[in-house]
Amino acid sequence: MILGSIALSYYWGSRKPAAISPNSTLPLNATQPPDHNLTQTNLQAAWTEFVDVVGKDNVSTSEGDLQSHSGSDWSSYTTKEHEKPFLIVFPNSTEEVSRIVKICHDRRIPVTAYSGGTSLEGHFSATRGGICMDFSRMDKILKLHKEDLDVVVQPALGWELLNEELATEGLFFPPDPGPGAMIGGMVGTGCSGTNAYRYGTMKEWVLSLTVVLADGTVIKTRQRPRKSSAGYDLTRMFIGSEGTLGLVTEATLKVTVKPKSESVAVAGFSTIREAAECVAKVVGEGVPIAAVEVLDNVQMRCINESGSTSRTWKEVPTLFFKFSGTPTAVKEQISIVQKLAKSKGSKSFDFAKNADEASELWSARKEALWSVMAKRRDDNDHVWTTDVAVPISRLPDIIEETKEDMASSGLLAAMVGHVGDGNFHGKQAKASFFLIIDVNGTSYNSIQRERTQDRRRRSASDGEASSRNGRNCHRRTWGWPGQTRLPRS
Repeated sequence: MILGSIALSYYWGSRKPAAISPNSTLPLNATQPPDHNLTQTNLQAAWTEFVDVVGKDNVSTSEGDLQSHSGSDWSSYTTKEHEKPFLIVFPNSTEEVSRIVKICHDRRIPVTAYSGGTSLEGHFSATRGGICMDFSRMDKILKLHKEDLDVVVQPALGWELLNEELATEGLFFPPDPGPGAMIGGMVGTGCSGTNAYRYGTMKEWVLSLTVVLADGTVIKTRQRPRKSSAGYDLTRMFIGSEGTLGLVTEATLKVTVKPKSESVAVAGFSTIREAAECVAKVVGEGVPIAAVEVLDNVQMRCINESGSTSRTWKEVPTLFFKFSGTPTAVKEQISIVQKLAKSKGSKSFDFAKNADEASELWSARKEALWSVMAKRRDDNDHVWTTDVAVPISRLPDIIEETKEDMASSGLLAAMVGHVGDGNFHGKQAKASFFLIIDVNGTSYNSIQRERTQDRRRRSASDGEASSRNGRNCHRRTWGWPGQTRLPRS
């Protein structure tokens, strides 16, 4: 008996852990998972150390704060009961962020970054528990270099406030995601927006980043010169990494001169295919418009019923165009687009005569998500968002096919589409869908079937699963088979 126990103990003690494959294409779910220490004793001891760094007023364990930093009503990812942080810490500087991260590194506590909380797809959900680092105290413009057309900012500065300040100098920062988004989250997701058609996405507008790595090391990816071909492009490596490679504490952003004139036009069509074909025609003709958005008839009906805009819209597939440049150039662009729209069957074409009318016309586009959310019947109804990017030539087909599937599914599904989202040289098109589902009912199965169809369609169209919101909790099941989300810092 004793000899047998000794032999068995020797056997188990001499066993080596299975070697991790050195294959460079090893799926993430086959890698060694991080070894976190989430015991109450460890977390409470860390709380004491955090208080020493930032002060007691900048560490919160209130239930309201924990819930609001775990998810939101507008996120497609439904936060599970255990997916919330142990505490929220509010740093004031890069130095404090570094000290906090060093504590977490030593104690093996996962960290989730938080800035604006506007994510639609679960980016800031604390799926590993641990702590949430809220950057709301770091919301300043540190330095504007007007002659060099760049600005140094902190991560919790909102893009709207940044543009208000830049406008006083005749400048602006083009990326324009959802209202309330902040620079840290925009860098983390590599965000887009309606201006991407002309100006590109976030990655085109970031010169340099100050980043705190997982062990607390602080790095700066490069200096301010516009052109550099020396070594790895570390800046772009962090853009879109969603907090998995490090926490951004400062960003040097490019800015540009504010256009002398801007205007908006709205065109209505009988079918979504006609609208999509008009988009392809405008892109193919090389008209230098600032933005073009597609809203389907369901989306227009939701906007009307929500009463969120000052006018009543025709409930038909509608294109929203934005123009910018000199006054002469804007007039010429409007004239060309009006003719192209008419050639593709537009039933109406309205353009703004002044800035107030332009704001009114464009307001419907910015109310898209909120108007769909207003259609929820009770707490069981949930909004799901999804988007795909396809070559512009495939836009009419994929929109029409998806609309047919949605109509047969019984789901309330509204569509909004960017064109040129992601690359202002080789144009691509993106369609987003906002859906209302009953998370406890049969519509959940319907959405699962539709997502499977969506993956098949985009693959057949040489498309991508994500053109705007990055790789996140909501997409990890639907993007690339065999892959899972990267572990938190």
